[in-house]
Amino acid sequence: MKVVMDAMGGDFGPRATVEAALQAIEELGVHMILTGREEVLRNELKQYPSVGDALTIVHCSEIIENQDKPSVALRQKKNSSMSVAFQMVRNGEADAIISAGNTGALLAGGLFILGRIKGISRPALAVPIPTPRGISLLIDAGANADCKPQHLLDFARMGRSYMQTMAGIDEPEIRLVNVGIEAEKGNELSKETYPLLEQAHIGFKGNIEARDIPAGVADVIVCDGFTGNIILKLYEGVAGIFGDTLKQELTRNFVRKAGALLIKPGLRDFKKRFDYTEHGGVPFLGVNGLLIKAHGSSNAKALKNAVRQAKISFENQLVPHIVSQLPNASIELEEATHQ
Repeated sequence: MKVVMDAMGGDFGPRATVEAALQAIEELGVHMILTGREEVLRNELKQYPSVGDALTIVHCSEIIENQDKPSVALRQKKNSSMSVAFQMVRNGEADAIISAGNTGALLAGGLFILGRIKGISRPALAVPIPTPRGISLLIDAGANADCKPQHLLDFARMGRSYMQTMAGIDEPEIRLVNVGIEAEKGNELSKETYPLLEQAHIGFKGNIEARDIPAGVADVIVCDGFTGNIILKLYEGVAGIFGDTLKQELTRNFVRKAGALLIKPGLRDFKKRFDYTEHGGVPFLGVNGLLIKAHGSSNAKALKNAVRQAKISFENQLVPHIVSQLPNASIELEEATHQ
């Protein structure tokens, strides 16, 4: 498998991407392609032993910055590390793309360059979140702030395919985020989406309130990207505060410190479940290719695990499975004027 990584994206840039690529080659047996400024990447590689032909560097003179307008940047910076990476996947030179860069540009690249799967109205960001029962998939987690009922139906279909292929759940339970469990509750989007999900015969089990999400009562949690991103950020914030508070309390005196030593392995495992670096990255579903978004502050460990996610998705044929579940599915390229 060949994975192309935007080596200039993210807070830690080439230093993290080079280290991650070398770790992925050693641990995962993939061929890594790094797109970016060659002199910078070669300089980072000097501190590592030779990796032979398992690593390819493709020189790109431009970088898409976080403040760049996505669609404009893709058109004007065709030799950027992100744009070139997209072209390599489209041309069949790589099997997946990973970037910790501009989220909007990644979505635009997926639409303009890779193309949208026909039968899917909007691509969506799908984020697995830990629960006592395993994982639940939150979709959309931030790609589409404003949605129509059809968009949410498509998110549900893609989420179902993801859980079938990646989690091995034959009939995933799908629920719609709302302020109450009754069908008539919520805003107009929720009330109009509910019957669409009911009629689709895809395992829809009704609404879910936010307080029930952490318990893992649903396999796929459907919502618009605005709501989903708030849920995700709240999840991250609560997990961080919980961890910090627990640490403070367990180190308050000698007796507690002694007790903490006894439960240290369990605490380590608990922290690992909520550590984003363990999961690495999350997919944009609905585009014609494996597109993995890594957190902007991803270190080498997180980026290496993003490669792991790409490899698992590739081996499980995630994109072909999504296509196979849609009637008359094909690939469409978006108009270049799309913002």
